[in-house]
Amino acid sequence: MDEFINHSDLAGAEAVLGVRYTEDERHQIAALMHEQMAQTRALRATEIGNDAPMACTFDPRLPGFVMPGLPDGQVFTEADPGPLPDNEADIAFAPVTRLSGWLRVGAITSVALTRLYLARIAKFQPVMNCFATVTADRALAEAAAADARRAVGDIPGPLLGVPYGLKDLFDTKDIVTGWGAEPYRDRKPTQDCEVATRLLAAGAVLLGKTSLGALARNDVWYGGRTNNPWNTDEGASGSSAGSAAATAAGLCGFAIGTETLGSITSPSQRCGTTGLRPTFGRVPRTGAMVLCATLDKVGPICRSVEDTGLVLAALNGADMNDRGSIAAPFHFRADQSISGLRLGYLPETFGDGATEVDKQALEAAKGLGMAVSEVDLPPLPYGSLRHLLMAEAAANFEELTFTGRDDMLAVQSNEAWPNTFRRARLLSAVDHVQLDKMRYQVMQALDGMFRRIDVLIGPFATGPMLVASNFTGHPCLHLRAGFEQRSSRPAAGPGSAPGVGQVLHRVPSGISLWAGLFREDHILNVGMALERALDVAMERPEGVE
Repeated sequence: MDEFINHSDLAGAEAVLGVRYTEDERHQIAALMHEQMAQTRALRATEIGNDAPMACTFDPRLPGFVMPGLPDGQVFTEADPGPLPDNEADIAFAPVTRLSGWLRVGAITSVALTRLYLARIAKFQPVMNCFATVTADRALAEAAAADARRAVGDIPGPLLGVPYGLKDLFDTKDIVTGWGAEPYRDRKPTQDCEVATRLLAAGAVLLGKTSLGALARNDVWYGGRTNNPWNTDEGASGSSAGSAAATAAGLCGFAIGTETLGSITSPSQRCGTTGLRPTFGRVPRTGAMVLCATLDKVGPICRSVEDTGLVLAALNGADMNDRGSIAAPFHFRADQSISGLRLGYLPETFGDGATEVDKQALEAAKGLGMAVSEVDLPPLPYGSLRHLLMAEAAANFEELTFTGRDDMLAVQSNEAWPNTFRRARLLSAVDHVQLDKMRYQVMQALDGMFRRIDVLIGPFATGPMLVASNFTGHPCLHLRAGFEQRSSRPAAGPGSAPGVGQVLHRVPSGISLWAGLFREDHILNVGMALERALDVAMERPEGVE
């Protein structure tokens, strides 16, 4: 209680906050602590909920930014998809471009494709644990509606009839959306989120809600651990664990994930999927759980690079109900040449910590015909930006901290959310403002780099780019680049511990591409070329055939 706060108590607080005051200064501070704490208690008593927006919004655009002068439109591959395979697994693992083609030519109906995926989910869900809820009745109804639309020529785009999975932090009407967390496992929204609404308009079919690590961290949720289909003895990484695992295991055509700090790219790295984290603000988050309003981003997780562009086209567009939403055209041509683009890399990220897969991916990229150069970034304390995430997340879930309901979460390690939320209460508000100012310096640094190059290539979790680009809002594409022999890794996200145990498993490994704000077209075109050169995207996990 604040009435017990006196000048001697402040000495202990100084040690936590990294400051030092004189005895006279402590007396002055203590004299006003009663008023300060009373105001703080009044704020907390208002019980501001997760869906309450912040007055301040993040905008990744620096002064003078000009939206790329590209026409809003896309051209995707519409080649003959070939005959429909007899083997159902060959259908299930096909990229969306082929699924869409078979639907287009009438080789399969959406109802039949949906039944195929529902059967695979029933068979492999006990092993994968990647769906929090399977919406079979809704899926079959939406599939029948998609077939009916096609029959009368109402074809909104290439996603018509393609089944997908939706990360279980997106609201779906009358369907439990539990955020992966025990305190919310019975939460049932009254309307669909904007992403689900847009995908329904595009004709995509919702198979169910994919699992996520509790409150968008890790791969452990109230249903257990979501597993990597390439090695089910380890987790799928997080937090879009179920979206990546389900896509990699051929349990859906594609899935939707979110990223605050690695939650699309990290499970894509582990599960061998292709994840696209769009520019901050491009895809609205209306009706989604808020972890960090200045960081949360929505993007597709697929089995090929072009698929991610195809899905992004359906998701793109501003929404007035998302204060961080930005109106931006999405331009992409699958047949666009990458000749003339400038490729850069940070040499230190391909040093001792890089794998052979990383190095081979760089060499393959160098052979694609682009101008290649080394680049650098200023030596800023990029890792300190994580404190901004801690503070926002702790504020959005302070109800758990103050009521003790954080004890309900399964993971209670030092790095887990409960302890992170508690530690965040000890962060300095003054340092928080300074971090926000440094964030602006990081925005300037990346803007300067992308004035010299069009695309940056690098391992997703080495160097400053994972943290830096998430806080600046720059887009990132992560794609499979090869395979490694690794022992099982613990449930974790970026920066996870090395493999544990003696048995080695052949698992995928990927590479990341970054581009300037709203230049997803650059990383998609380079990604498609690199995907062809590496030729490893279509290999499938043996355990889910």
